[in-house]
Amino acid sequence: MHFKGLLAGAAFAAALWTGGMAHAADSFSVADALAYPFTLGLVSAEHADRIAWVRDVRGVRNVWAAEGPDFTPRQVTQFTADDGQELTQLTFSPDGKTLVFVRGGDHDGNWPAAGNLSPDPALSADEPKVTLWLADPTGAKPAAKIVEGDAPAISSKGELAYLKDGVVWTAKLDGTGAKKLFFDRGKDSELTWSPDGTKLAFSSMRDGDHAFVGLYSGADQPIAWLAPSTGIDREPVWSPDGRSVAFTRQPGRGGAPQSLLVRQPRPWAIWTADVATGLGKRVWKSGEDLHGSYPDVAGQANLAWSPTGKLIFLSEADNWPHLYSIPAAGGEAKLLTPGAFMVEHIAMGRDGKSVIYSANTGKDPDDNQRRHLYRVAIEGGAPVALSSGAALEWSPAALSSGVAFIGADAKNPPVVDVMAANGSGRHELAGQAPPAEFAGARFVTPKKVSWKAPDGLTIEGQLFQAPGAKNTPAVIFVHGGSFRQMMLGWSYMDYYSNAYAMNQYMAAHGFTVLSVNYRLGIGYGWDFQHWPKGGALGSSEYQDVAAAGGFLQKTPGVDPQRIGIWGGSYGGLLTALALARNSDIFKAGVDFHGVHDWSRTVARQYGARTDRYEKGDLAEAMAVAFKASPIADIATWTSPVLLIQGDDDRNVHFAEMIDLARRLEAKGVDFEQMVIPDEIHGFLRYTSWLKADTATAEYLARKLGAPPGK
Repeated sequence: MHFKGLLAGAAFAAALWTGGMAHAADSFSVADALAYPFTLGLVSAEHADRIAWVRDVRGVRNVWAAEGPDFTPRQVTQFTADDGQELTQLTFSPDGKTLVFVRGGDHDGNWPAAGNLSPDPALSADEPKVTLWLADPTGAKPAAKIVEGDAPAISSKGELAYLKDGVVWTAKLDGTGAKKLFFDRGKDSELTWSPDGTKLAFSSMRDGDHAFVGLYSGADQPIAWLAPSTGIDREPVWSPDGRSVAFTRQPGRGGAPQSLLVRQPRPWAIWTADVATGLGKRVWKSGEDLHGSYPDVAGQANLAWSPTGKLIFLSEADNWPHLYSIPAAGGEAKLLTPGAFMVEHIAMGRDGKSVIYSANTGKDPDDNQRRHLYRVAIEGGAPVALSSGAALEWSPAALSSGVAFIGADAKNPPVVDVMAANGSGRHELAGQAPPAEFAGARFVTPKKVSWKAPDGLTIEGQLFQAPGAKNTPAVIFVHGGSFRQMMLGWSYMDYYSNAYAMNQYMAAHGFTVLSVNYRLGIGYGWDFQHWPKGGALGSSEYQDVAAAGGFLQKTPGVDPQRIGIWGGSYGGLLTALALARNSDIFKAGVDFHGVHDWSRTVARQYGARTDRYEKGDLAEAMAVAFKASPIADIATWTSPVLLIQGDDDRNVHFAEMIDLARRLEAKGVDFEQMVIPDEIHGFLRYTSWLKADTATAEYLARKLGAPPGK
């Protein structure tokens, strides 16, 4: 293991960080690339034209709000530190007069910490907690912490319910009178109040293998369980009149072990239950084939109940994530959004008769790598495009006057826009300009490219290359997930907006960059996302990455002998696979918090099979998973690598980095490491990203020989 190079490059790294490096006039620093504000969490009130969102500027997160008709933004919180505390789950009261949000936590983590504890990447002396805050949407009063808790729900009567360690609590909106609302031996989630504010529906996960939907109607009433069964019941949704609840049902976890080496269908159904009696009936059932599986895309089933008496949901029955409607009494489901594209971010129209959604489709063939907004009538008919062109739009929030949404393009980062119900009058809300030092105006416009994998499948990506590039080193970027799609502009996820800014930085500093939408990603249909022998079943997706290396070697302006690779999470896994299997192509890499031994994952997920006689093919599946892992090919790994991870990672165990480091050390592979104490998987602090990204740029430039400043 060699640390000399990392130390020798410290001055260069500092220059990259601060912008002090001598470079061309059109160049910029890593800090300049990362100076963009990121906008997320846009919501609207149910019965008022009021919106709220989170704006993150260099790790300082604040809540903003605006109301019609002029929608002048105002900052309603006054946080000032890059402290790593998320602001999430913005929740209006139905009348829009009250706004509650959550501060702290790791809401993308696979295993949240117990005791309502929040991550502490800022290394504060006092252990932070996950807390609820009350904000005045008008900005007249300062925001204030009200109680420890998560997942708020505010009734039409102004009652606050929330979760604390999987238990339902309640409190007044000033935080007083906090108490457990009721006892339930399950782990509760998905709180939703009835329209009249007198009843609370929730889901209760029991023993990890079945779940009920319950109703709380007051301290003097027992919990009512709606059509309880051995299934997993989730996503409760109230009928507009409050007399019924719809929910999804999946089979409970049990039965004879199925093969782990063949992908199994996950059928599901929609049920409705009568609130007065608790009796339920099935109103829709998916197919039993793979396409009938429960959706594993944004919002999952996205179940909703319209005022017109229709249930709206998302299904991948025709290979694409699409919206369907069905009478609440049951009947034939109607496809609302036909076509070879995916529906993603969904909102019920304020008229109660339509649905607004984002989709990767449009008039331009490149639109399959963008997002645009559409509106479709619940009764059916052709969807109407609300946006188009080279920009991207997502996260619609319904208004009586139209829709608010988040928009971006190749150079300009995400901001809140509004437009009329028919898509006219689009305009960006004031006061959202990035800092003057932000380098977006000097970004290149990425180009959509494609190539063939060895098995003949067409793979797409985005090529970042400065004009006139000649004999440059090149880098492949592989995203995580794996259920993500990189686009021709900024991402709607903060993690990938950071990656986008870094790819732009490298393109401006002597690299050609290829971002790969490998199989297992979203945006290309169910079959593409669930390709045979992918991941732990055989890493079939790696061939797309290796083929991308070959594509880069033939790209004009690229030096074919200087190809590198970087990525995080699943992208870290693929980076490690590339270096282990093809050090002849990939001469260096940066692996952010990657999985390196698939068999660990299989053991954790299916470890219950070890406590029963019937093991199925667990042993064989673990053997296949190991062979699909980077460490299985450590013998042919010769290229240098930089490993980066936070040691409070709740998605990929830190043990994965430790294990790989010991193996590389034993083999004598040149590796360097950066460990960020108490940071999580998707770094919470701007300081952490700046440190890691600066090291990434410095390392790849040092190993691949990119000329400074070009």
